[in-house]
Amino acid sequence: MRPTKVITVNPKDGQDLSVVGDNYRLLITGKETENEFAVVDMLIPPGGGPGPHAHATFQESFYVIEGEIVVRSETQIYTAKAGAFVSIPKGGAIHSFKNESSATSHILCIIVAAGLEEFFKEVGEPVAYGEFLPPPVMDEAAGKKLESIAKKYDQEIYPPDFFYKMK
Repeated sequence: MRPTKVITVNPKDGQDLSVVGDNYRLLITGKETENEFAVVDMLIPPGGGPGPHAHATFQESFYVIEGEIVVRSETQIYTAKAGAFVSIPKGGAIHSFKNESSATSHILCIIVAAGLEEFFKEVGEPVAYGEFLPPPVMDEAAGKKLESIAKKYDQEIYPPDFFYKMK
């Protein structure tokens, strides 16, 4: 049977979460796509973005709508400006992205297959669209808890200075 329901999301609709101090709005999740994909609208404040991590079971891609992010991996550093596209392949490439500018960056994240949004739901806190909470303090206990949750969603977390130690 051919699907007939078209999914629509109004501006500012979707679940907004504070994740590592960023604002992530879940536009569409695996529940609506039979776990095929998820799309997350991300607002990244200056200095924001997740630390080094890897995920072997899904592909994560970013389209920069506004501002810029610096994407780091084991093999390259790329400054993705408005209009740029970045795709982290399925298979576990260690990567991070950070807003190193003085303005908020706006990116669209596409996750294939879905599942990462469930991690965001578990570690994030509900907020209003565009609201930023301070990043959580990452003491040893908080780090272990984050690593444990990440593992549930097939992710690995690396130390914040991972890429700088590689030099």
